[in-house]
Amino acid sequence: MIAARLLRLAAVGTASVGGLSGAAYGLLNEQSRYARRVIGLPGNGPLDADGTYCPEHFGGEAAAAIPPLEFAVLGDSSAAGLGVEVATELPGARLASGLAEELERPVRLRTHAVVGSTTRGLERQIDAVLREPPRLVLVLIGANDVTTRIPVSTSTGLLEQGVARLTGAGVAVVVGTCPDLGVVRPIPQPLRSIARRRSLTLALEQRRAVERSGGHAVPLADLLSPEFLTRPVELFGPDRFHPSAAGYETAAELLLPTLCDAIGAWTGVPVPRAPARSAAVEARRPTRRLVARLNLWWGHRAEN
Repeated sequence: MIAARLLRLAAVGTASVGGLSGAAYGLLNEQSRYARRVIGLPGNGPLDADGTYCPEHFGGEAAAAIPPLEFAVLGDSSAAGLGVEVATELPGARLASGLAEELERPVRLRTHAVVGSTTRGLERQIDAVLREPPRLVLVLIGANDVTTRIPVSTSTGLLEQGVARLTGAGVAVVVGTCPDLGVVRPIPQPLRSIARRRSLTLALEQRRAVERSGGHAVPLADLLSPEFLTRPVELFGPDRFHPSAAGYETAAELLLPTLCDAIGAWTGVPVPRAPARSAAVEARRPTRRLVARLNLWWGHRAEN
């Protein structure tokens, strides 16, 4: 499934840069087939960790009378936690546990995420959620929109409509925007650069759409790219495409403060506003690297 989508991405990538030669087109297609062989398929489907999570030291009749906070997770395989082998390591489970500790009350988790989902499939998940509206929703979506070539305007328009439906029903919404597909090393260059450019463009527009519709956006590409680039063995799972348990944990640590803040329950230091583009991600732009090399070259000439 991933490979077929990468092949389609390669095709649209060649068109988007002005119609490359047949040799260049063939190169991208071959790279897509190579990525398919390397990435392969996950060894198992997503686990189920839905249920009620309580603070570690929670008990007594008074505590039992506290109603749980309803928390739902929507999105794609990253929201479902595909590739994790222990249910307690799923992103939803980690976040439900973290919320329970921060709020000192039970949290009931419901997961509606669907592996392979795009933003076009988000409406069905929202329909299911709004049958019993929760207090808080997390949405992780976008990577499949990139690989299936959904136009950015279409993707972000659907996301904005979905978040507006949720916030209009009194639900606090946090969206983890599209990850940086440029950190996936099995995707060779130049196909990886195409995937990276498209994923970062989508992430930026998703953030704007979420904020327009009253939600809270967490720019995962900007915040996580440096970690995944420097610790790929630790943070990627066996397929080298989906995160490992450690990778999901790293993302959960970034999402938890914003989830608490979205319901007015964050008691730590003020949640900082994330940069529009992190310095680490900005430094990886081809133009920035070219300028740095030219500056280095001119510096050597000046010394001589």
